[in-house]
Amino acid sequence: MRHLKFLPDETNIDFIGWRYYAFALDGLLMLAAIVSLAIQGFNLGIDFTGGVLLEAKSAQTINIGKVRSEIVHLGFPEAQLQYFGGGECDRPVNSCVLIRFQPTAAHPGESAVSLIKARLGGEYSFRRAEVVGPKVSQELFSDGVKATILAIVLISIYVAVRFEWQYGVGALIATGHDVFVTAGLFSFTQMEFSLNSVAALLLLAGYSINDTVVVFDRIRENRRKYKRMGLKELINLSTNQIATRTTLVSAATALTMLPLLFFGGPELFGFSAAILFGILVGTFSSTYVAAALLLYLPALGGGGVREETAVAVRPDSSERVQ
Repeated sequence: MRHLKFLPDETNIDFIGWRYYAFALDGLLMLAAIVSLAIQGFNLGIDFTGGVLLEAKSAQTINIGKVRSEIVHLGFPEAQLQYFGGGECDRPVNSCVLIRFQPTAAHPGESAVSLIKARLGGEYSFRRAEVVGPKVSQELFSDGVKATILAIVLISIYVAVRFEWQYGVGALIATGHDVFVTAGLFSFTQMEFSLNSVAALLLLAGYSINDTVVVFDRIRENRRKYKRMGLKELINLSTNQIATRTTLVSAATALTMLPLLFFGGPELFGFSAAILFGILVGTFSSTYVAAALLLYLPALGGGGVREETAVAVRPDSSERVQ
């Protein structure tokens, strides 16, 4: 019985030969992330800024200008309002609004929530109400950054112990790169950066290192099998052998995130978008960041020596070529 194949079992792509183009593209992504973070930073959510967050639903299309005017008259001039969709909010269109504002000394916390609910009246149903203090929000942001950095470092230490220190360096740079570029996506698009976003970055770090370890494991396996093969040819061989597997796994993971992206509502949109973007970046970096970096580190021990001094052995024959 013949099986339907969307991709070949093995490819024959010169990944290492294309690495400079990949480095250029990667450099542009990194530059865009750095510039965006430096100029506009994150659009921090209520988790990290403190304040009050309300989600209001109406049976009719909401006039957002009228709602903003009523809230401003209550003494909250910096209130931010935006429509959001998904599920019941699309029936009718623009029938849900997200209200975010800072409470005042006269109306702190729950008092401000009650005041706005009373002002908007019974035609609105409030599906979510959160009040976060400024001290708690600052601690959450600090702890989120520390958790992300610590996760990347510990993952890299594990890879260095499990393989060799060169692999650990590659994993550290590749995983940190994936997380940083994805964080830059939040800044560039000004999607709300909240605790869900931190969870997405941590999840992405785990997914990224999984792809990287698969590449590293195949490189290590081929180093033992083809001990006199040059490192460039070895990396090309290894990445081509697992290219189809990596592509199919990434595609399958991305497909599971699409329903969350389109139907998960505003709370999960940033999370889903970050994971989808991170899958693309992580698959790219496993080859062009993690694996290619091995060329620029001290020679690996026990085989896979530098390309310039190596005598390559073709994997499909026993013939040696100089």
